[in-house]
Amino acid sequence: MPAPSRSAVRKPLVPMAATSKIASRSGTVMLTESRTTSLRRSETSGVVFTGLSLRSGKKNPTPRSRKRSGEGVPCRTVRCPPMIRLYDTALSAVTPLETREAGKVSMYVCGPTVYGPPHLGHGRFSLVFDILRRYLIWSGNKVSYVSNITDIDDKILQRAAQEGRDWTEVAQEYEQVWYSAMDALGVLRPDHDPHATQYVEQMVQLIADLIEQDAAYVTPDGVYLSVDRVPGYGLLARQSLDEMLAGGGDRVILGEGNKHHPADFVLWKFAKPNEPAWPSPWGSGRPGWHTECVVMSLDLLGDGFDLHGGGMDLAFPHHENERAQAVAIGRPFAGHWMHNGFVEVGGEKMSKSLNNFTTLVDLIASHDPRAYRLVVLGSHYRSPVEVTDSTIAAAENALDRLDSLARRVAEVAPAEPEPAAIAAFQQQMDNDLDTPATYAQIFGLVTEINRALDAGDEQGSAGPLVAAWRQILGAVGLEVFGQAQQAPAEILALASQRDEARAAKEWALADALRDEIHAAGWVAEDSPTGTQVRQA
Repeated sequence: MPAPSRSAVRKPLVPMAATSKIASRSGTVMLTESRTTSLRRSETSGVVFTGLSLRSGKKNPTPRSRKRSGEGVPCRTVRCPPMIRLYDTALSAVTPLETREAGKVSMYVCGPTVYGPPHLGHGRFSLVFDILRRYLIWSGNKVSYVSNITDIDDKILQRAAQEGRDWTEVAQEYEQVWYSAMDALGVLRPDHDPHATQYVEQMVQLIADLIEQDAAYVTPDGVYLSVDRVPGYGLLARQSLDEMLAGGGDRVILGEGNKHHPADFVLWKFAKPNEPAWPSPWGSGRPGWHTECVVMSLDLLGDGFDLHGGGMDLAFPHHENERAQAVAIGRPFAGHWMHNGFVEVGGEKMSKSLNNFTTLVDLIASHDPRAYRLVVLGSHYRSPVEVTDSTIAAAENALDRLDSLARRVAEVAPAEPEPAAIAAFQQQMDNDLDTPATYAQIFGLVTEINRALDAGDEQGSAGPLVAAWRQILGAVGLEVFGQAQQAPAEILALASQRDEARAAKEWALADALRDEIHAAGWVAEDSPTGTQVRQA
């Protein structure tokens, strides 16, 4: 099958740029996010894909000092302000986040394969890295955030065949579903969202370099990488090849097909009938999954970019296989590897393959989307979290407390944030993104602020505490609603009737009117001035 033409490449599903509000320590700033929907070349990566090897571009002007086994040339680094420490999967330790340039952080987070609606596991990793990104920006850093879209994959082709549709339609539909869900969760759009189909030419060049280095070989069914040619393969699995083959850990490798070694993985799949294909020197086909991210990340972020992230299930084999390709051609790759824990159902990982998943679309349709961010904040990013109707309901009740305080402090005069509260927030977030401590602090401040207001201290301690509370909420992307929507006349009439019933001590009627208000989607709350109503 011939390669899709340039003109056949689908148009972007989202605007080329959007502007979002984001919190910083100096206040709210406007963040312009551009989504890459065409080929890009980083000034520092030196990657030129037409007539020039991936190994022969410009040298990165700010190389990294830390060198891991097989990671390439050691480079000079600086530490990211503030001194945030994060768990590094490659080192099995919490270490300072080191960056190529002071005040700038480059992040690559693996995005979705768009063949179906995202589940809660996808939502968790998106929220974890959104919180990290927002916090780094709040701390004064300029963050370059890249997250890809895998828009050609076996699963996309399978779904298209099952539904009798073109594979590009399937990918296009579920990319839109993905971004709609992310927008509802309040996840900032990436600065760049490279698509696999737009990088096939560059992936072919990478594979050619690997073959030239004798790190890859051609078989009757495709091109494979020789993992035994990669120094330190297994770093992210924390196992050697021998241990993997012996079944000495959780990751057991099985051999198959024409591979020289059971752990070798496919770089290029030769074309099958009625499947999309692109030309290559070895025969028409399409790239394997592990090749796209290494090409995109190096192109857009450059050699030795600062942080690579994703769910724990991606550490091995996906991220290990990305790393292996960069090592094999001598390119410094990610400086820090960060992975979040699973969402679980009954003690098992939630996944599409286990068919035990709840889609984000379902959660958003039936609950306040902010509740999921609150659930994620309340659990450490490396720990598993079980998401159930009860945990979401508890989060919605907690949101009511936040919204109630936001309404109460709407008229509190602006003030400088309480320094001790901000210092505590920064200390706990710098300690491996300790969001459970931040969660506790947010609600501790709710108690303190209410106590100060109850004591009539609006002009004293309340103002700085409110300012700190608001700043912390903004830094982690948690929106609160400080202005109640005006209730319609019929709801206000029911509230007035309820006040009359309560004045007449007709408690049964008052309860019935309260229930009627609730059935209409509003909540009736008692106050010294009578029944107050707000949206449920």
